[in-house]
Amino acid sequence: MEQHYQYLYDMLSQVQGYIFPNELDLQWGLLIVLYPYITGLVAGAFILASLERVFNVKVLKPTYQLALLTALAFLLVATMPLVTHLGHPWRAYEILSTPHSTSAMAIFGFVYLWYLMVVLLLEIWFDYRRDMVIWSKQEKGFKAKLYKILSLGVTDISPKTVRWDEKIGYFITVVGIPSAFLLHGYVGFIFGSVKANPWWSTVMMPVIFLFSAMVSGIALVLFIYMAVSYLRKQKIDMKALDTVAKYLFYILIIDFTLESLDQIHRIYEAEESFEILSLLVHGPLFLTFFIFQILLGTLVPLAALGTLQFYKPKEFTRRVIYLVSSLLVLFGIFFMRWNVVIGGQLFSKSFYGFTDYKIRIAGSEGLLWSMVWIILPFMILAFLLWLLPPWKKVQE
Repeated sequence: MEQHYQYLYDMLSQVQGYIFPNELDLQWGLLIVLYPYITGLVAGAFILASLERVFNVKVLKPTYQLALLTALAFLLVATMPLVTHLGHPWRAYEILSTPHSTSAMAIFGFVYLWYLMVVLLLEIWFDYRRDMVIWSKQEKGFKAKLYKILSLGVTDISPKTVRWDEKIGYFITVVGIPSAFLLHGYVGFIFGSVKANPWWSTVMMPVIFLFSAMVSGIALVLFIYMAVSYLRKQKIDMKALDTVAKYLFYILIIDFTLESLDQIHRIYEAEESFEILSLLVHGPLFLTFFIFQILLGTLVPLAALGTLQFYKPKEFTRRVIYLVSSLLVLFGIFFMRWNVVIGGQLFSKSFYGFTDYKIRIAGSEGLLWSMVWIILPFMILAFLLWLLPPWKKVQE
């Protein structure tokens, strides 16, 4: 009881102005920040992979399988922050067993299963089936047995069958592009549909979430490609790296333009909530919004990547700039999610006060669990790269 009163005292000491009693403790914390962040990485990585297969950007071939495996690794963990956040996570399956047609979360459950089971897993299977058949004969022991199981007994690797694999894989990728948009666009739809919150209630929210997802996913694949090449002591394909960075630059421009238009519209419209939102971004969110998201996460990478579109320094210099820019973009998109999820709960619906959010170390909403869900996808990706190494794919 004493700890409870101490917690209330600490929270009340952070309150500014007037807030309603139910606004003292934020309902959505760090885990809900990670939830749209990870799903965005999935969508962006898949869109980058589709550029090679669907839009025939052959220079991106070295990153194609890596982007697919990255999307799968993060998709397997995408729902875990949300499930951990639930008060009764063991009942999460009920959203699918007893769905409601008007529930965006229930619809997401089916979209998630569709994207995981039909799109990503099938595309990777058709892409690697021929190689798994060959590897099952070349490898020994556990790995050989695993390849035989994963090939599902389909051992025909004749040219005709392989061509059918490619055609079906191409069709799945085409279907996967709108599925990727739907997977992450619904997150922005949920926030944009909360009419009672002027920080979220904008028709631009789904579009902003989509383009920020593409930015973060491309930046992640750029970083992972460089990291994997360094660890394997493999020479980086600079044409592929330059092309990925070029697309990152273009999408980042669009994303920044959309967010700027949204803010300009808010300023021009100047509704009754404008004053509290202005105090929000110049007060509690000043560091995370202006410094972390806009300056470090957007303007610095834009300037660096934009310079490289006109001036090409040596390869080592470009690699350093690409590495730093990708990390800054990932950093900035994370705080974009932070500013949306956390920032939208910091001001009172009375428009007369602010509350505060403190990150806990332990507990279901703590920093430790969040670190688990950030590190786990990289561990899964390491396993997938060991099992399905893109650099060992058998060429025709």
